[in-house]
Amino acid sequence: MDKQSYLKLIDEVIEQGPFKDTWESLEQYDVAKWYQKAKFGIFIHWGLYSIPAFGSEWYSRNMYIQGSKEYEHHIKTYGPQKEFGYKDFIPMFKAEKFDPEVWADLFEKAGARYVMPVAEHHDGFQMYKSDLSPFNSYEMGPKRDILGELSQAFEKRGIKACASSHRIEHWFFMGEGKKFDSDIHDPLACGDFYWPAMPEPDHYDLFSEPTPTKEFLEDWLLRCCELVDKYHPKIIYFDWWIQHHAVKPYLKKFAAYYYNRAHEWNEEVAINYKNDAFMFGSAVIDMERGQFNEPKPNLWQSCTSVARNSWGYTEDNDYKTANEIICDLVDIVSKNGCLLLNIGPKGDGSIPEEDKKLLLEIGDWLKINGEAIYDSKVWRYASEGPTKVSEGQFSDTTSKKFTPKDIRYTVNNNAIYATVLNYPENGQVKLTSFAKKDPCFVPCFHGIIKDIVALGFDEEIKWNHSTDALEISTTTIQSELPVVFKIILD
Repeated sequence: MDKQSYLKLIDEVIEQGPFKDTWESLEQYDVAKWYQKAKFGIFIHWGLYSIPAFGSEWYSRNMYIQGSKEYEHHIKTYGPQKEFGYKDFIPMFKAEKFDPEVWADLFEKAGARYVMPVAEHHDGFQMYKSDLSPFNSYEMGPKRDILGELSQAFEKRGIKACASSHRIEHWFFMGEGKKFDSDIHDPLACGDFYWPAMPEPDHYDLFSEPTPTKEFLEDWLLRCCELVDKYHPKIIYFDWWIQHHAVKPYLKKFAAYYYNRAHEWNEEVAINYKNDAFMFGSAVIDMERGQFNEPKPNLWQSCTSVARNSWGYTEDNDYKTANEIICDLVDIVSKNGCLLLNIGPKGDGSIPEEDKKLLLEIGDWLKINGEAIYDSKVWRYASEGPTKVSEGQFSDTTSKKFTPKDIRYTVNNNAIYATVLNYPENGQVKLTSFAKKDPCFVPCFHGIIKDIVALGFDEEIKWNHSTDALEISTTTIQSELPVVFKIILD
């Protein structure tokens, strides 16, 4: 189908479907039920940037910024950008160790309920078979439909297959290469791969110039709709620059098309966005490398990475610990959120041992404590304790120091789950949110507690429900990871 025919089809689907390309209509969207229950997913940043494996997944931008560490590294390692540009990594990207079944097995063991491969990053290289550009993994590099193979492997295991598009930032991502003698000046040799390389704007200026052209925005819309039609992703994730005013008409059009296609196929889907790009309630907001510090009435998502310094694989990744990630997961879920945890495979398609180890440790914890996470809901209190989580994006650069008094709560079936983020050596836990005071005072709890068990431990729990707290006493429980008490109610 040619581009004009596809654009006409998009309009027809919107015209005939229940969702129109207006905020009033899109606000009628209901969040996918499976998504509200899933709680934990995995993000995958893998592409051409995994070949140089230096700095971060923004290598395609930074290697053209004169004086940057990537710029200097590139010249030293590969030669001047005029002679060896970003496009020249394509033949090196062979993915010779890529096995979607191995990846899917690992993610299943990690306890992921949905997985989000990056379908196209800012660099403009599509990790799937596309009819819109030859610069894709099926026609170049690995010569494989990466997204398609992964989606099939996930679906066989009951894992929801999703996709992210970072295409919109391609408008300016390689623009610095036009400031000196580099291969970015040779668009005919690179087709739409280096198109359009405009000057980089203030990322949060909603009216920056030059405004993306109609041609570029229609191409963006077509690429997004192609992902929907070819792969039926259960979530489409967008990065930040969709908030630009010029993008808004196309953004609303995509959302209406996607929601109508899902309605037509009887599938439940969602869109992730950042920075108020969507009207509240019309999609699911994502907090990049950050969290909310209070529960939210609508489902939200936090996306972060196993490494602090990069989303893609680099040889110098600064890894978090499993305990840090599990504590974040518990905190996020207690506040009505989901955690989307990123890993970065190597250029050859193998998953680094550090990433594997972290995922398996998280999976082992979820096998025991998953009932406090999956399908859970928010209790009247999400948390107690002295440690306050910083709210906002990009707040995970330092690890949080939780104390034995830091507790997170969820509800599932007939139980309240109290997760102690840092278990005390003396085994004495006080849950002050269960204080049994006069009902006029807060907090207070007057429900009937039948029993309390510690998930994954055999010790019979001693407890006392006093005026000031629910007091729990243990003698054998020790753990470097969060401990979950299941408080069974009548």
